[in-house]
Amino acid sequence: MSALKWQGWLVGLVTIAGLLVFAPLGLYVWASGGEPQEAPPRSAVQDVRVTGCRVDPASRRVAAAVEATGRAEGAGAYVVTVEFRDRAEADPGRRAAQALVRIPGVAPGATEYGEAVGPVWPVATVPWCGVAGAEFTRATPAPGVLSRWGG
Repeated sequence: MSALKWQGWLVGLVTIAGLLVFAPLGLYVWASGGEPQEAPPRSAVQDVRVTGCRVDPASRRVAAAVEATGRAEGAGAYVVTVEFRDRAEADPGRRAAQALVRIPGVAPGATEYGEAVGPVWPVATVPWCGVAGAEFTRATPAPGVLSRWGG
């Protein structure tokens, strides 16, 4: 056989091998890029914040003002865990006091407010209040509401 004939066979075999290797990869990329990917759900902690932290003079309890901004996907309720400490940095050896506050009926784009009441606070200490966690629960219509209108 001549060298030119071997080169033709070699080019043909390399082309077939390349198709066997890269065709599935190309099909995978083509198939996965066809539809726009949905963004991952946003954390509820990003929707809430502590706007104030004070000690009630009568009861000496610390109170945190909390606000929640509604999500675009619908109305719902937030349950926010507020943490009370004597400084902004967390002490790994000590557990901070926490309280829950429920903020119901937050419409999309609206801002609703709540207050978390913490423990009795020492006289000579300035409190720090922050969000330790939050959960969002989407509001569901009452059973049978949609069936009245054929939905």
